[in-house]
Amino acid sequence: MIIVGEKINTSLKGVTEAVQARDADFIINLAKYQQEFGAHYIDVNCGTLIDEEEEALPWLVEVVQAAVDLPCCVDSPNPKALATGLKVHRGQALINSITNENQRYSEVLPLVQEYQGKVVALVIDDEHGMPETAQLRIKVGNDLIRRLNADGVENDRIYIDPLVQPISSGADMGVIVLETIMGIAQMNPGIHFMCGMSNVSYGLPKRGLLNATFMALCMMAGLDGAILDPGNKRMMATIYAAEALLNKDRRTKRYLAAFRSGLLDI
Repeated sequence: MIIVGEKINTSLKGVTEAVQARDADFIINLAKYQQEFGAHYIDVNCGTLIDEEEEALPWLVEVVQAAVDLPCCVDSPNPKALATGLKVHRGQALINSITNENQRYSEVLPLVQEYQGKVVALVIDDEHGMPETAQLRIKVGNDLIRRLNADGVENDRIYIDPLVQPISSGADMGVIVLETIMGIAQMNPGIHFMCGMSNVSYGLPKRGLLNATFMALCMMAGLDGAILDPGNKRMMATIYAAEALLNKDRRTKRYLAAFRSGLLDI
């Protein structure tokens, strides 16, 4: 399971002020904290700082990679900002994100090709927007994968985001995500999946319970990447347990290591 640490995002409390002040120590501490708890990538997102994002994003990338030996998930709705972040990134970045909307695709694809990055691909296109049914999401996802393949992006570099929406707004939203993952995985060997969990529980009590349970269900369906707080012990314990149960943890080594480290004490 690939874990993308979500904490360096200017939509979160304290991060905006730290980025605006170029407070490297604040960012370094967040990066090290996420590495310590098992992140494989550090998400860097300053998309709320519209006027300075093109300067702030490469600063974030450089500060994070000077502090931890991990790649970044370079995350922005602005292709120009993505380009500035990728330019200074060391190693293979995860680019967040591309869609099958023609404008977004044409703006982000050259960056994926130039920097040979992995890419989060959202099942959104010009015709359907955010599709309402699993059937349409599977179609849009398959079309996007074929388009990326034709442009030289192999399945192993593609992380499909099936679009998690709150079950409080539609009782079938969780099932739609599960069916989307299974449908796309069946038709595209080697493809990956990546999403955040927390949106599924929006507006409901005991959100942590819903999020962790949904994570386990998504892993059963084929999810192999998640954007989350790696310091969330309940979520991480669920991941260790699900990997062991799904035979994705050889001889339960990671599960046992997590137990010995106290990471399963929730």
